[in-house]
Amino acid sequence: MIGYNAVQVAVAPQAVADNWLRLQHKGTEMAAVVKADAYGHGLAPVAQSLARVGARRFAVGTVAEGVALREALPGVQIIALLGIQDASDAAACRDYGIVPLVTHAGQWPLLRRAAAAADVPLAVILKFDTGMARLGFAWEAVVQVVDALRAAPMLRPVAVFSHLAAADDPEAADFVAEQTARLAAVQTSLAAAGFSVPASLANSAALVAHPAAHFQMQRPGIALYGANPLAGTAWEDRCPPLLPAMTVTAPILQVRDIAPGVTVSYGRTFRASRPMRIAIVAAGYADAYSRGLSGKAAMVVGGVRAPVLGRVCMQMTAVDVTHCPSVRPGDRAYLLGGPGEAAITADELAAWWGTIPYEVFCLLGMNPRTMV
Repeated sequence: MIGYNAVQVAVAPQAVADNWLRLQHKGTEMAAVVKADAYGHGLAPVAQSLARVGARRFAVGTVAEGVALREALPGVQIIALLGIQDASDAAACRDYGIVPLVTHAGQWPLLRRAAAAADVPLAVILKFDTGMARLGFAWEAVVQVVDALRAAPMLRPVAVFSHLAAADDPEAADFVAEQTARLAAVQTSLAAAGFSVPASLANSAALVAHPAAHFQMQRPGIALYGANPLAGTAWEDRCPPLLPAMTVTAPILQVRDIAPGVTVSYGRTFRASRPMRIAIVAAGYADAYSRGLSGKAAMVVGGVRAPVLGRVCMQMTAVDVTHCPSVRPGDRAYLLGGPGEAAITADELAAWWGTIPYEVFCLLGMNPRTMV
């Protein structure tokens, strides 16, 4: 977490829960993806809010994150998407009831030993790569995976997973169909070998846009946090309206008037062409407000948009508040969110930043955070 600063992140866990309910009718059985500290929103409070509206399956990133969630939420299924890295991870899965993804052959002996040490079966999820070239067994390697399972009767497969590479791109629909067919073939082969398990492929984009890829379980992530996974595409309207869950603010340190010709911030990249009033906001790239936002972004001050002027500094950013005559030091500027129609969306901020809402949430979410 980022410390010693004045940026404040406010998270509304109830908004995440409401988004879950809005998405629920799109799928069948859903697992809430809360990896990376719930995309920067706060693992425990977000998961607890989701559990209150009926979520019973949660997908974290690492085993350690799963342990933290187990302490906050007993009695739910917790899936570790990154699988195990060593023997201690395998033991933690056994001791805390975490279900790891098995992604390569080197994990089998670690999991077998963990199960044998306590003489208890260990639930696992089989991960196959169907086109992402990231984690997972090759989708053509079902025979080898079946052989490994038969050699490890203490390991109990409870699902088979894969991950879509381009579900958010309407132009890639054919590849989504290809990945779907590959996972279907894997699931069929596993069943023929005696391992009949549910399959999961769909992320947020596939949940709302690719029903053929739903299988028996879907894994919404970014949509839970209020970002439309299809924003900016021809399929944008396929996603139901979602509620933003994160607001980010920082205090104004100083307000000053500048004359035409005055330059602002490092490098003198902005020169005033008219008399202006500017505010210096206590947020910069040390607070995960990217330097790449220089001269591109806006904040919300006094209920209106205030364009960023010049370069974003380490802990300060200048904005134009000429049209906000009442602004004073101590007032707060919205870096993300804000009142009414002036609110800055995660999609907007990501576009200015040259990135995606996932990164916006994860990075800004490292600032001091409160639940509202």
